[in-house]
Amino acid sequence: MNESTILLTLASIHFIALMSPGPDFALVVQNATRHGRQTGLYIALGLSVGILLHSLFSLTGVSFLVHQHPVLYSVLQLLGGSYLLYLGIGALRSVISMIKNPLSDQPSKANHLVISNKRQAFTKGFATNILNPKALVFFVSLMSSLVPADMSVTGKSIALVILFGLSLFWFSSLAWMLSTQRLQTRLQQAGIYIDGLCGVVFTLVGGSILVQTIRTFIG
Repeated sequence: MNESTILLTLASIHFIALMSPGPDFALVVQNATRHGRQTGLYIALGLSVGILLHSLFSLTGVSFLVHQHPVLYSVLQLLGGSYLLYLGIGALRSVISMIKNPLSDQPSKANHLVISNKRQAFTKGFATNILNPKALVFFVSLMSSLVPADMSVTGKSIALVILFGLSLFWFSSLAWMLSTQRLQTRLQQAGIYIDGLCGVVFTLVGGSILVQTIRTFIG
């Protein structure tokens, strides 16, 4: 395949993967509906930077070395699984709190979070993606199967731009759409269900990663 075909294939596969429900998707949905557009956009930026680094590490072979090194990969699995589990438990605790005291979830608090937590939103998005070992495996597989070692530096640079650009476009569009005034009003009414669903996603993914890691150690 020529470089144009490779880049088009890479973009298509990545965009399909972006639209698949997972921790990144759930994080944007949860925070854009709960805390508003600005928080959602910073989450999107953090996720996209994480994807950019995963792509860069995969192209340079760093991710492959980590994946092939049992100890390093296990450490990443433990960190990533624990972080996702932490997000999941936090979301579920929030749901329990809202059930016990439904009047405590005031819009004014959400607006305050939007203004004061830009860095926190970016960091949460970045950490969720960069610590996800499944993302590392995905990009190692994607790059090793599609991008030839002799691909030009220009081609590889364009690939990085495409992966980052598509990620930022998708997650930002999702955050923007979910935070329109009319839609957000409706979604905030269903906030407890959104938080609960996202909490379950984070908990299941994080828990499965930890279980898999523990089984590897035991086995």
